[in-house]
Amino acid sequence: MDAYAVTVTAMAPFLLLLIGLTVTVLIDPYISRRQRSVLLLIVCFTACIVLRDGLGYLLEVQIINPVARTWNSIVGYTFRPIILLLFLYVIEGNRKVWHFWVLIGVNAAIHLTALFDPAICFGFQDNVFHRGPLGYTSHVVSGILLACLLFRTIQEYSRVKRAEMWIPIGNALLIVVTVVLDSVAFVYSEGVLSFTTIAIVCCTLFYYIWLHLQFVRQHEQALFAEQRIQIMRTQIQPHFLYNTIATFRALCKKDPEKAATVAEKFGSYLRQNLDTLDTEGLISFEKELEHTRLYADIEMVRFENVRVAYEINDSDFQIPPLTVQPLVENAIRHGVRVREDGVVRVRSYAEAGWHVVSIEDNGVGFDTDMLAESGEEHIGIRNVQERVASMCGGTLTVNSRIGEGTTVTIRIPKGEAK
Repeated sequence: MDAYAVTVTAMAPFLLLLIGLTVTVLIDPYISRRQRSVLLLIVCFTACIVLRDGLGYLLEVQIINPVARTWNSIVGYTFRPIILLLFLYVIEGNRKVWHFWVLIGVNAAIHLTALFDPAICFGFQDNVFHRGPLGYTSHVVSGILLACLLFRTIQEYSRVKRAEMWIPIGNALLIVVTVVLDSVAFVYSEGVLSFTTIAIVCCTLFYYIWLHLQFVRQHEQALFAEQRIQIMRTQIQPHFLYNTIATFRALCKKDPEKAATVAEKFGSYLRQNLDTLDTEGLISFEKELEHTRLYADIEMVRFENVRVAYEINDSDFQIPPLTVQPLVENAIRHGVRVREDGVVRVRSYAEAGWHVVSIEDNGVGFDTDMLAESGEEHIGIRNVQERVASMCGGTLTVNSRIGEGTTVTIRIPKGEAK
């Protein structure tokens, strides 16, 4: 096999991988336009490094041209640090990193000296590479950028899972190891691509996968924030607001003291709904129960035929906000309100490995197959079910019989609930 065939065969898998990565970046819905542009630049520079190695191999064994080989080496030593800097751009976001471009410029200027004085940085004598006193400038600049990239990555994403952090750390170690291997094997290596170039291609892929995981996580957090706002809005339904105000008016004439009590509870209820906007994680079950009591007390004033009872035997755990209260609201609005003696029971207890909360009513019941439909009546149950599963690894099950009532059971694993 001649040198050209060897070169093409060696480069093809890595170029195909970069083409696939380009397509993936273009269709990735979780990255911003700016991040996509930077990642595509990284892929382009990486592809140039692969092509540069292939051309370097041909210039060494097939086309003897020291000048072309010098330019080819300058490109390699200049582009490698730029790839690291572009990854730093992805991590830093809108922060300015102009001072690193100064390092890039100094590195390029030092290597350009090879065109007129090979003794300063590097050169070729009889087509044999010779390194000068500044021949490791690219290594030093790349080392600085690699250390900064690793530091900022750990700093920016310190809250991610520990197992995931080994991806950027492993990338940094891989590049360091391959640089050492290239330095040791430089004299007698006959490969088309250097170890460092192969590592750069692999690390570009691995680092993109890792960044994609972070982008997806950020997207999910944004969705959770939007969902919290939507849930808060749905909890303050106009009919509940208007009916409660109407209750105030009636009580002001009939029982002013009771009207004041209801007004105070309604104010606390609204305030706690607004507080959920600033709550990103779980809250104590006791706090959620307090919010549920405020809502239930107001409804029991409005509907004298409705009673909400509590059997709390386990409260030392955490739960997503607006979890129990929407279920009690659903039980009153769609279940027991039409009963002559409507009862909603809120229970909590511990069982093997779980904290259990159940909301049971003796209402009209419903067909649980309708939960999969997009109707407004059951959207509250679906929202709670999704948040319990995603935020604390719990489950929500519904057991309902038409004409007899409904029981909604939430199970929170003990290991996740603290």
